[in-house]
Amino acid sequence: MRKAIVVLALLAVGVVAMAGCTCQQSVPKSRFAIILQAGKKGSDGTARALHALLYATELRDKGYEVVLIFDGAGTQWAEEFSKPDSDSKLLPHYKAFAGTGVEQIICDYCAGAFGVKENLQERQGPLVSEYKGHPSIAKWVDQGYQLVVL
Repeated sequence: MRKAIVVLALLAVGVVAMAGCTCQQSVPKSRFAIILQAGKKGSDGTARALHALLYATELRDKGYEVVLIFDGAGTQWAEEFSKPDSDSKLLPHYKAFAGTGVEQIICDYCAGAFGVKENLQERQGPLVSEYKGHPSIAKWVDQGYQLVVL
């Protein structure tokens, strides 16, 4: 019984101390890795690509840490956006997104599998092959990123 009274007294002191605290605790912002796997075929692929760009841009604008990973058939979008003569209706959205400074990662293996590797190497820069030819997803999860797959 005596231990219970001591514990309750300590809890009461802690509650009173917290009530008088005027300090603000900062809540860490979440981190997001948006993975675009949808290709260019059909309206579904276009919608997913558009939303990947919109989500990444909005999250970055709100101060979140964001990375956009072009993976699978999504490497076709990275290639399309790198074309100097692209007439994609998503190009204005991509240009707005690219201006945010969000890191873009392109899967080396998938770029080869979807026939866009050579063009990407010429126009976009290095491709990533950290885990069996693909970008490492565990690397981003280990850093606290939440995965959003489109």
